Amino acid sequence: MFAKLTSALTRAILVALLLAIPAILLPSVSPDAVQIVLFFAVFASVLVFIEYFSTYPSIVEFRFAPPFNRIRFIAIFLCVFTLSLIARGEMAPSTITGFLTRLGIVVGNLIDIPYSPVHLMVIMLPDNASPELVQSVRVASGISYFVSLAALAVFFFYVRILGWPARNGAFNVWVNLPLFDPTAGGDVLPRLQRDARLNIALGFLMPFLIPAVIQMMSDLINPIYLDDPMTLIWTISAWAFIPVSMIMRGIAMGRVAELIDENRRRAYAAAQALQLV
Repeated sequence: MFAKLTSALTRAILVALLLAIPAILLPSVSPDAVQIVLFFAVFASVLVFIEYFSTYPSIVEFRFAPPFNRIRFIAIFLCVFTLSLIARGEMAPSTITGFLTRLGIVVGNLIDIPYSPVHLMVIMLPDNASPELVQSVRVASGISYFVSLAALAVFFFYVRILGWPARNGAFNVWVNLPLFDPTAGGDVLPRLQRDARLNIALGFLMPFLIPAVIQMMSDLINPIYLDDPMTLIWTISAWAFIPVSMIMRGIAMGRVAELIDENRRRAYAAAQALQLV
């Protein structure tokens, strides 16, 4: 019980810290924005604490199949933390902020090629955008996209090289996929495979579709003002993190489908061997 309490409390504190990082690091945050961030941080931490302290899962997927959620959290944490430091460097320069800014410029320029997601984020900006804003968006997009690709590569290594999730013992579909009902009509194997392909396809398309959708919607509603540092941090982080999270979910569900198929093949082979005896 104490170990579960400590684990749930630690995760809740980390989630609250993640949401509060921009408000903590940015020197020019209004008191109203701090109150809003504090509210969301407390609310999210309470949800995480309840989820991990309870015996039965309700929302969080792959809760008992590390390091799936740990990789996702580290990726979004690095994105938010790095972008917050770079934004802070524009108002309060330091050695670390200068280094991260130069690194972001290099990464952003390397990834900002025609038809790349980073390039689409840059050309999404209005024609009257200042050169400083264009550079900030390029740097933030490049770093966030690079971190998300690195997280995806790490998870792919765990799946294909280290044999996730079989290396952690028996995999329970119910506790690790609480939102997936294995009894809701049809064979569970093709449903898992279909959901896996759908998540992977959407994850690959979203970095390209989101800038286009935002640009089209900006003609109908108020556009997103990325010149605000906090808006820039959360918009770019979400743009990079949500697609890679969907791809990871698709890979994970595809891996679960593979395990189920392998277990079925072994069961069928054992049944046939018994019939021949």
